[in-house]
Formats: sequence, C-alpha cells, structure tokens
Amino acid sequence: MSTMPLFERTIGEWLEKWATETPQKEALVYSDRNLRFTYSQLNDRVDNMARGLMELGVCKGTHVGIWATNVPDWLTVLYACAKLGAVAITVNTNYKQSELEYVCQNSDMHTLCIIDRERESDFVTMVYNMLPELRTCQRGQLKSEKFPLLKNVVFIGQEKYRGMYNVPELLLLGKNSFRDEEYEQIKRSVSCHDVVNMQYTSGTTGFPKGVMLTHYNITNNGFLTGEHMKFTSEDKLCVCVPLFHCFGIVLATMNILTHGCTEVMVERFDPLVVLASVHKERCTSLYGVPTMFIAELNHPMFDMFDLSSLRVGIMAGALCPVELMRRVEEKMFMKVTSVYGLTEAAPGMTHTRMDQSFEERCTTVGYEFEHTEVAVLDPETGEECPVGVQGELCNRGYNTMKGYYKNPQATAETIDANGWLHSGDLGVKDENGNFRITGRIKDMIIRGGENIYPREIEEFLYNFPGIKDVQVAGIPSKKYGEEVGAFIIAHEGADIHESDIKEFCKGRIARYKIPKYILFVEEFPLTGSGKIQKFKLKDIGLKMLAEQGVEVL
Repeated sequence: MSTMPLFERTIGEWLEKWATETPQKEALVYSDRNLRFTYSQLNDRVDNMARGLMELGVCKGTHVGIWATNVPDWLTVLYACAKLGAVAITVNTNYKQSELEYVCQNSDMHTLCIIDRERESDFVTMVYNMLPELRTCQRGQLKSEKFPLLKNVVFIGQEKYRGMYNVPELLLLGKNSFRDEEYEQIKRSVSCHDVVNMQYTSGTTGFPKGVMLTHYNITNNGFLTGEHMKFTSEDKLCVCVPLFHCFGIVLATMNILTHGCTEVMVERFDPLVVLASVHKERCTSLYGVPTMFIAELNHPMFDMFDLSSLRVGIMAGALCPVELMRRVEEKMFMKVTSVYGLTEAAPGMTHTRMDQSFEERCTTVGYEFEHTEVAVLDPETGEECPVGVQGELCNRGYNTMKGYYKNPQATAETIDANGWLHSGDLGVKDENGNFRITGRIKDMIIRGGENIYPREIEEFLYNFPGIKDVQVAGIPSKKYGEEVGAFIIAHEGADIHESDIKEFCKGRIARYKIPKYILFVEEFPLTGSGKIQKFKLKDIGLKMLAEQGVEVL
C-alpha cells in the first residue's frame, strides 16, 4: 500500500493553508506583463470574487461557466466557485456558437464568465446572439426564453458591455459585502466530495457529456502527479496548456496548489513567451503536448534563452515521439514524464516516474497512480488479461468521476457494476508493471491533444445537402498525431466539392474538428453482418491520399 496520503481537503482549504503558512510566497505569475500574486493576495482576491458572485445569486451547487484563455482571473473564478461550493464549468475556447449553446443548456448554467475573443472567435457577439435579451436588460435581470436558468454574464476584464457585469465591479461588490458570516458558513459546508468542476467530453454515440469531478478527485490527482516528479514548494511550473483541459487544471494547477509552489502562466500558447518565461522566472518544470515542444525547440530564438533551471516536465495529450522526447531532454535539460488517462479519471491513471529509464519513460505510459487499480480487462469476458495480452485499460479508485451530469445511462455504460471505469483504449501490461497503449476500442481521434469524436462531426455533416452517408476517422499526421478525415458518399447527381464542405464547417464547429481531408468514396468497408469497419478507413484514406500525391507522414 502506498505511503503517499490522500487528503480530504477542499480547493478552498488548500488555498487558505498556503495563504496562512506562506502568505508572501508567489502563487501566480505572468512574466510577460510582470503581474504577480502572492498566496495572500490571491486568497484575498478570491474571497472578494466569491462574495461578489454571492451577490449575483451564486451559491452551493450553482453552475458557473468559464469561457476564457488562461487570463489572470480564470483561477480567481475557479477558486471562488470552489469556496462557495459552486461548480465551475470549463468551456473550450475553440467552441463555436452551437457548441457554446449546447454546453450552456445541458449544464444548467446560471452564470457565464467570458473574455472578449480568441483568434477569429468573437465571444461577446456569440453571447449576444445566444442571449439577445442581454442587450436590453439590466445586469442580473436576464430572462432568457431559450436559457431560462442563465441569469448572469460576467466579463473577465475592465471593459463594460451592455447587460454584463465586469470583474472590477464584482470585486467591489464582494469587498463591500456585509455577508461575511454567511460566507464563512457556506465555506464550512463545502465537502471535498462535492463536485467542483465539470468538463465536457464527447462520446462515440452523440453529444458531449459533462464529467463531474470532485475536490477529492482533482486535488489528489494533482498532488500525486507532483509527488511523482518530486515537487516541493520551491518549484516553479510554466503552464502553457489551456486551463479548460484536465492537463491544465489538474496536472498543473492542482499540483501547484497542493505543493504551495508557483504557477508561471502563459495566457495563450506562444513558444517565444514560454521560452522567455522559463528563462526570466527560472522555472523548474514545463508541460506541453508534443506540438508545443516542437514549436519551442524549432523557434529561431531558442538558443538565446537559458533553460538550465528546468528539471522535469510532462509531455502528454497525444502520442509522444521518442526522438522528440530525446531532444527535449538534451536541449531543455529536463526529464520528460508522461501521464496517461482521461477526463473521467480526473485525469491521471498512469504516470512514468523520474527514476525510470529513458526507454521506459518514452515507450510506456508508466504504472498506476497510488491508491488506484489499473487493469487490462478482456472486452468480451471482463477478466483480467495476462501480461503481454491486449485488452481494455480500466481504472478503479479515488480518481473516478462522480458520473456524467444528468446522464445515468452513459455513466453506467462507462463505470461497470464492479466499479471499473472503462477507458475505451486498448493496451498491454509488461512484465515490469508498465502499461503501453496499443489502440482504441472507441473511435476517438486525438489531434494535438484535443479529443475529437467522429460521431459528433458525422451528425453535423449529415446536415449538408447532397451527403448521403459520411464516416469520420483519424488519418495519421506527423505534426498532430492524427488529423480528421471525412469519408463521404454523395447522393447521385450531387455536385459536392471539398471546398464546399470546409466552408460549411467554418465558424459553425471548432476549427480543430473541421476535416483536413475530404475523401469521396462509393462505399464503406463492411463486416459480414453489415457493420462499418471504421478501423479500415484509415488505410483506405492513406491509399487515396497517396494516389493524389498528398504526403501525410
């Protein structure tokens, strides 16, 4: 049994622990604008934000959306929700109009916190399109016909928009609140087993589902992640992965929060800002998906920065090429570890450890987290597979989600009667206890760290006139691991071009979901019983692209 503990502390209690014990320690740093918060300053800001949200009607169990890049008050809102017992709904910044509306409706969102824009997406305009009543109503008086539960929109910044509060107003409301006693009572009523974060993950059979994660799930997963990398309060982790993913919010932020160290934040990924932040702040750790490390290593100014302070990091979110890991270790002076898991496992199931050999760290995903069981189960019988025999990777332990929001059927399909959380990934266990990922049962595509579910894109493309049938599958990619391929059977006589499909998708679904390859076929490969053999589409796609002279790998 592991000697590493599991803590029964809420996120708010962790923050208050460091605000009391190490008040002057830097908690959050934005090196590019020299913005710094000590644990004491951050805790005070969070308290004001929490009391401000109380004035807006946010209370225990209320659902609060955060639709923003890694801006300074992203964490203020998260921690404020945690202290109130509210649930922070993380909204992917790549979402477009229909995806935003789905999440707001499905999550029963009460308050939505937004920034102005990200890349070509204008968040303010999208919110006004979703809530036309916002343009004419007083703040806090929203009555939406389509979203009756949504009462407030908060702008994370200084600007003022019709019908919305902004952060300075909220902080002022909280500072002047006379409800201190009520606030303290609410904080005491929050349990570490309450849901604190809901992240939306798609399924192979339809729309995204809200994964309910508790304080206990994510703080302990973050803590153990840090322990595997020998984190102490002296560490400084440069966080350039988005906070709306488990990678950013758990493996990074919860690791930092439970070790009382410093989070050096990058608002949106930029290799130059990452390199400069590591250099200036003497960061000891850096995370990223493979494409991020490639961009950093290949930046023309790479050699200008001193990265010798780095000692350890995580490369995850997609298949990690061995040669890339070797280059990162040699040129960035740190040991690279990898975490395998999924949102439903909060997210870490296995992690390579620093004392393992380079070969183990680059060819396996390590062994299970403490206080969990990870097993390779036969998909047919449910029995555990012998060493070296492929089966489905399953997890059982403290890190298993509470379930999918308002979806007991999907929850029961993912967590079986014996408590095993089914990952949908195929793998083997070797004689040393390390796990290797060998394939997938479910049809998920992983493009540069983003999980993409073919069914969602297929359902969307069925709306395009002239498409008789469509199947979506992953096509291998050197840069992203996989790209989205759409295999289309057109109606007889329909005149459809690749550009038509891409134009149809543009602005309506997230950019990373838009198929890179549009391939027109006469039929799909079928089993004897008439089921589509989706795994064969990849090879068909590679062959068709080769015939067209398109180099994929």
